[in-house]
Amino acid sequence: MPDAVLVDGFHALKHALRFGADVRVAISSDKGSALALADELADDLTVRISDLVTEVPAQIFRDLVPRVHPTQVAALAVRPRRRANLDHLSRLPRSAPVVVLDNPRNLGNVGAVVRLAAGFGATGVVTTGDMDPWHPSVVRAGAGLHYATAVERLPLEDLPPGPLYALDPEGEDIRSVVLPDDALLAFGSERHGISPEVRERATKLVALPMRPQVSSYNLATSVAMALFHWGGPPPPAQSGQDDAPSSRTVM
Repeated sequence: MPDAVLVDGFHALKHALRFGADVRVAISSDKGSALALADELADDLTVRISDLVTEVPAQIFRDLVPRVHPTQVAALAVRPRRRANLDHLSRLPRSAPVVVLDNPRNLGNVGAVVRLAAGFGATGVVTTGDMDPWHPSVVRAGAGLHYATAVERLPLEDLPPGPLYALDPEGEDIRSVVLPDDALLAFGSERHGISPEVRERATKLVALPMRPQVSSYNLATSVAMALFHWGGPPPPAQSGQDDAPSSRTVM
């Protein structure tokens, strides 16, 4: 199947289905356990998962899947169209930032960032450099949430429009900065930080608070702190307050 993406594990399948993935086939070596998980954690999807998942013998499952997930569920879904993702990333006005990972090196970290971006309602995640953000290890770490936000790789000169806020220890304390909804939030690697090219293009350099003699944060931790400072999705409406304006949390 062209552009097939391995959706690895029950929770990844749950997220992919909830966010509109075109799942073509799903298998499990223990369908009963998968349906029990659906009843417990995703009863809105129980019938759909029951119809979609085919039970196969454990040995066949192990032969088909490069690394067996503890939930013994795997599926193949269609990768979203690149053009649609690029259109979404570039559309203005934008209601949430785009996370930019400048030449990331760790596959698991990139997947964790995708999960954060999806949870905070970011517009998307863009990577520069040679790592494919749809690499199977990234998708596995992202737990199916590549389908909840736009994830693409782009050269630096083709970044989406918007002011570029680059995280850098020499920048202004992020607690004194308001991050606009249309911002691009750029993060470098833990070892090397942002590249000179990103630094040169940046609208503003901003720094996370950090105790002296601590050299860096994990990439996903840095993204989480910056997105939390931006504000994230509005809180759920409470009874009698549906029309109340939402407010952003500022660190």
